[in-house]
Amino acid sequence: MVFDRRQFLTLMTFLAASASGEASQKEHGTNGLMFGEPQPFSWDGLVEEARLLSGRAYEPSFQPDRPVLEQIDWEAHGQIHFKPEDALFAEGPGQYPVAFFHPGKFFQFAVHMYRLERHGKDALEAREILYDQSQFDIPSGSPAKKLGKNTRYAGFRLQENRLGNQGQLDWRYNDWVAFLGASYFRAIGDEYQYGLSARGVAINVLGTHPSEEFPAFTRFYFAPQDEWSHTVMLYALLDGPSITGAYRFSMTRETGVVMDVETHLFLRREVSRLGIAPATSMYWFSDKDKRFQEDWRPEVHDSDGLVMWTGANEYLWRPLINPKGTNLSQFSDRGPKGFGLVQRERRFSEYQDAVHYERRPSLWIEPLDDWGEGTVQLVELHTEEELYDNVVAMWVPHAPARAGDRFHFRYRLYWQADVPYRMPLARCVRTGIGRGGEPAERIPGAHKFVVEFQGHPLEALPPSAAVEAVVTTSRGQVTQVSTEPVPDGSPGHWRAIFDLGALAGDSGPVDVRLFLRSAGLTLTETWLYQFHPE
Repeated sequence: MVFDRRQFLTLMTFLAASASGEASQKEHGTNGLMFGEPQPFSWDGLVEEARLLSGRAYEPSFQPDRPVLEQIDWEAHGQIHFKPEDALFAEGPGQYPVAFFHPGKFFQFAVHMYRLERHGKDALEAREILYDQSQFDIPSGSPAKKLGKNTRYAGFRLQENRLGNQGQLDWRYNDWVAFLGASYFRAIGDEYQYGLSARGVAINVLGTHPSEEFPAFTRFYFAPQDEWSHTVMLYALLDGPSITGAYRFSMTRETGVVMDVETHLFLRREVSRLGIAPATSMYWFSDKDKRFQEDWRPEVHDSDGLVMWTGANEYLWRPLINPKGTNLSQFSDRGPKGFGLVQRERRFSEYQDAVHYERRPSLWIEPLDDWGEGTVQLVELHTEEELYDNVVAMWVPHAPARAGDRFHFRYRLYWQADVPYRMPLARCVRTGIGRGGEPAERIPGAHKFVVEFQGHPLEALPPSAAVEAVVTTSRGQVTQVSTEPVPDGSPGHWRAIFDLGALAGDSGPVDVRLFLRSAGLTLTETWLYQFHPE
């Protein structure tokens, strides 16, 4: 599986690299790979190195021959392919070979790769995996032929099971994790497709002074794989103008992908918005937005909503929007149980597109420690194309992020079709927006909302049950509130209907909140929506 055009454009961000010097000796390894001299490695040592690095001035390290890299554009880069037979662990040990990305115009910073080897009973040694053009199929006229021997890789992919256990996929042509560009990475879900991305960290998103930064993973260390394990251990060093960090990834390939992430972060200078466990996705439009769009497809998005399970045990659903400008929503919490960007609409008929948006994975972030007080922040940028990721969701600690500060986080990432827990409430399955009022008495400026829920405990209600829609709004007037079973014969499928009006004179956003209850019991998750009047 390869990056599509939108993901490459999304990852046209600056990378930075910090690397050890060229090995004094090289020797050929298996499968055509070449390795540098061994050097000691430990997780505690990597954390300490990140700490010491934060006390020094930031020094980005570009690839050599940058004029040549400028010539390796999108088309030329797509014609360069790593040779599967040269993959790390192509013949074991372990089940998941590692292939490497070639640098190019949009990936101009050196990323150093290391194979870890056991040295004695408990110690590890790291040997750098050295770039060589012979490891790639490169067309004869490609500008990549002009690159020198000091070139480094741009990123890597974990290939599918070489023993053929993952749906009998040919590992040489299918991968399940990819790290490429700054600190971006992504994984496939149980539908065998890539979609949204994660980042190691987000720095000053929406910032102007200081502006947003894109720190980079500058080194990766691949631990020895156990022969029959479905888990791959990976270590990484992060470096950027305002921050350094050490990362440990434990990545498991079973149904979808699950990653345990541990990070120690060290601040070189103050950061106005420190985004932890950020997820980045694309939302252009869905059926609720069709009044603004001219496109033949019903919907186009990699994710359609933000899900939150708060520390107070409340389940929240916030449908994504494509604002006219820039939109920031903040949801305060203490000790969150999790959040994520989710693709809930799973039918081909909802997209009608051969790229199969209905198969894009959701990404759920589960803290493994008490994260304390902070906010889940949702950033939505206007887009008129599906080429760009325009949505970011992240955790921002309440504590200031000042120069010299240190942060430690552990969390789990679930890349799969749905969230990994069973919610005890019905979930929102559709948001519809139209003209308010009835045909005989249209209300100028009013809008009608139809919000549908489905699942337990609505399934236990008779059609005649007294179900109340609890609606609150930050401004305007809510009228004509009602509920009813959706007449499609599907059990536990109800909808709330209401009009929102009296918004004249103020074009600012309106925050609306809704859930269903009966006999004092909450039946559904809470639907949150930010409505922008025309």
